[in-house]
Amino acid sequence: MPQRTTDSADPTGPTGSASASAPAASPGLRRYLATAFLARLADEGVSVGLLLLTLHRTGGAAQGAFILTAWMAPHVVAAPLVGAMASRLRRPRVFYFGALAGFAAAIGALATLVGRAPLPVTLAVALLGGACGPVVSGGLSSLIAALMPHGAPRNRAYALDAAVYNAASVAGPGVVSVLAATVAPDPAMGLLAGAAACAAALAAALPFGSSLPGATTGVARPGTLRADVAAGLAAVLRIRELRAITAATCLAFVGVGGMTTATVLLGDHRGDPGSGSILMTAFACGALAGALILATWQPALPVPHLATAALFGTGFALAGAALVPSLTACTALFAVAGLCDGPLLTATLRIRAAHAPPATRAQVFTLGAGLKITAAACGATLAGLAAALPPAMLLLGIATLHIWAGLLYIGLRRRTDGRATDRTGTGQDERHRATR
Repeated sequence: MPQRTTDSADPTGPTGSASASAPAASPGLRRYLATAFLARLADEGVSVGLLLLTLHRTGGAAQGAFILTAWMAPHVVAAPLVGAMASRLRRPRVFYFGALAGFAAAIGALATLVGRAPLPVTLAVALLGGACGPVVSGGLSSLIAALMPHGAPRNRAYALDAAVYNAASVAGPGVVSVLAATVAPDPAMGLLAGAAACAAALAAALPFGSSLPGATTGVARPGTLRADVAAGLAAVLRIRELRAITAATCLAFVGVGGMTTATVLLGDHRGDPGSGSILMTAFACGALAGALILATWQPALPVPHLATAALFGTGFALAGAALVPSLTACTALFAVAGLCDGPLLTATLRIRAAHAPPATRAQVFTLGAGLKITAAACGATLAGLAAALPPAMLLLGIATLHIWAGLLYIGLRRRTDGRATDRTGTGQDERHRATR
């Protein structure tokens, strides 16, 4: 039967205790987490792999930067279309298998073409592979609502999904760097392609069931693909909670995009060029720990308050890291910043799932992820332009962006029309305004 529109609300409030008795680690969830980890391992490692492979074959990194740009560019453009297609198809397994298989094939092709084929050919393959990226970065997360029941089990699933993101962000670049240093970049890229291929095989066996939007009626949904794309965009723009979390996280990700540059410059300024990677590793490990803690301990805190605390906590911890002279204290504060950042992703996923109309859930997830990736790319560019500034000032700017993001989130959520609110503290009637 079609999914009820009320399934986007969590009737148990912030903790979801009414559903706590439901199984929290079903075989379907375990299979999903394995799929997501392998796909994101490939996604997180490919940027490092492409640059190392280009350097190995051409002696310079310039071509790798162009290829990486082509890989990232389609995310925000393809995201609404990918989400709309995912929500319309009667056989979602075929769609996710095909998208992840295409992702794997593109990585494998790039492993052969980089530095050997004409650059336009390599760029074209990177563009095609990057167009599959929204499925990995956002589309997979939209499936959790179809795999898990409401309340505590689903909340825990989103926390585990966030932990998978963070684990992949640590493992992907690390595995590629170690393998490239000890063997060669070629097998490192091959490993990433294999991981994506395994993810495609697992996706084909996911128990989507009848609750997946767009696959519930047995026939294609009415309306055009263009209308579905427009509905997804409208949901993000018109539904207050989605608009607020999207704007706030994009602003924060402008800072996240510049963090690598800032940490490298900070380490070099303090006489230890290698400390930049230590700081980023501390941040990533802290984020993983934060997501795992939230998966095992669900605080009695409304999700919007959790997102706000995460933004402010990350900003203030990074500001402290910019001001302390000791590398040990700086590393500890980067870990604290990551510890705050991990719950932000969990909160973001839960807000998207709770407030996106069921028919546009996939579009909301893919579009939100695509916008964040684009914001991070802009942040990396801005950090490069501002590289002449004192590194501590650059890091303070990144911290300020997170604090501004927290203030922006509070401000956008307060713009209400006074209608009745549900238990998450947002207007329930707004959720489906985009579909009217």
